[in-house]
Amino acid sequence: MTSTVSAHAYPWDVLGDPALADRVRTAGLDAVTLAVSYHSTRAATPQHPRHRFVDARHAALYRPVRPRAWQGRRLAPLGADWMAGPDPAGAAAAALAGAGIPVNAWVVLAHNSRLGRLHPDLAVTNCFGEPYPYALCPARPEVREHCATLTAEALRALPTGAVRGVSLESAGQLGAAHPGCHEKTDGAYGPAALRALSVCCCEGCRRGWRAAGLDPADVTGRLRRSVDTDRPLPEELAAAVLTVRQEAADRLRRAAVTAARAALPGADITLHAHPDPWATGPSPGLTPGAPAEVDALLVPCWPTGPDSAELVRRAAAHGRPVDAYVTLLPPADPALLPGHVRRLRAAGASRLSLYHLGLLPARQQPLLAALAEEFRTTDPGPGASR
Repeated sequence: MTSTVSAHAYPWDVLGDPALADRVRTAGLDAVTLAVSYHSTRAATPQHPRHRFVDARHAALYRPVRPRAWQGRRLAPLGADWMAGPDPAGAAAAALAGAGIPVNAWVVLAHNSRLGRLHPDLAVTNCFGEPYPYALCPARPEVREHCATLTAEALRALPTGAVRGVSLESAGQLGAAHPGCHEKTDGAYGPAALRALSVCCCEGCRRGWRAAGLDPADVTGRLRRSVDTDRPLPEELAAAVLTVRQEAADRLRRAAVTAARAALPGADITLHAHPDPWATGPSPGLTPGAPAEVDALLVPCWPTGPDSAELVRRAAAHGRPVDAYVTLLPPADPALLPGHVRRLRAAGASRLSLYHLGLLPARQQPLLAALAEEFRTTDPGPGASR
C-alpha cells in the first residue's frame, strides 16, 4: 500500500470557500476527512472568505435528521441550525468530489454532551456516582443502538463515489479527561487515580461486573481507594474490570462497523484507537478483536516526542495499516513537526492524518505540503503496510 496523506475538515470549512480545493491540491493531500457527525465546538475559520468563527453549540448530525429513523428513541441527534440547508456534510462532500478530491466520512459516536445531560443514566459514571455528560456508555444497549443508527444515517445517500473511507471516533468509552469546557482538572490526579476515575460504574457496567462474578459494591469501593491513594487496582480485579469494558466496546464498535459497511460497501473503515487497552477518550483502548474488524487504525500522535512513535510501533504490531494523527496547531512546535513525521513513518505509519485544514491560518499553510512531502519521502518502517 502506498502512503496516504489526508487532512481533517468541517463542513463549514468547505462550504462557501471556493479556494479550499486549491489549498488541498497545493498541499499535495490525497483526501479530506470530513466531519459528518461531530461534538460541540467553537471553531476558528481563519482562511474562510465569509466568517472567522463558527459556534457549533451542541453535538450535531450534519446530514438530514429523518424523524422516521429516530422515532421512539430517547437518544436522537439534532441537526446544525447554525448552517444553511439540511445536509451540510452531503453538500460539502459533493463539492470536494466535484473538485476531484476524495472524501473520508468522519463520524463521532459516543461523545455527545447534549444527550449525556438529557439522559445522565446513559452516561459514563465514576465510582463516586458522578456522571460524565460528554460520554455515553457503550455498556448501555440504547447507546450502542444510537451509535449504529447514527453511523447509518451519517453515511446514508452520500454522493455516489464521493466517499471512499469512514473514520470512526469515540467507538468505545470516554473517561475522566475531557479536553473542553475550560477544563480545570489537569494535574489534580495521578495516573492510577485518573485510570480509576475513568472506569465506568453505571448500572450497565455493574450488570457486566455481576455477570463476571464481581461484587459491584466491592469494585466501586476499591476504585475509590485507588483514587484516594493513587495506587492501581489489584491485577486480577483490574483484568476482570477491563474485560467487561472491552466486551461493551466490542459490541458498540461492531454495530457501528456493520452499519458503515452496509451504508458504504467497499469503503475503508478506520478506527480511532490507542494501543493502551486502558485508554479512554476519542481514541479508546484497542480490544483484542478490534484490529481484525477494521481496515486501519488511527493512532493519536499529537505529542512530538518519541512516545508517539512507540504508539505507532505498538499499533503496527496488530497487522493493520496505521494512520498517524498529527496536529499542526498549538502547542505543537512547527519546527519539530518534520522530524516528528519522519519518526512516525519510520516507526511503521503508512498513513498520515493532519489536523486541521480549516483551523490552520494562512501563514502555516506551507507546512501541510512540507509534512506531506516529508512523510512520502521517508523510508517506511518494518511495520508499515505497503
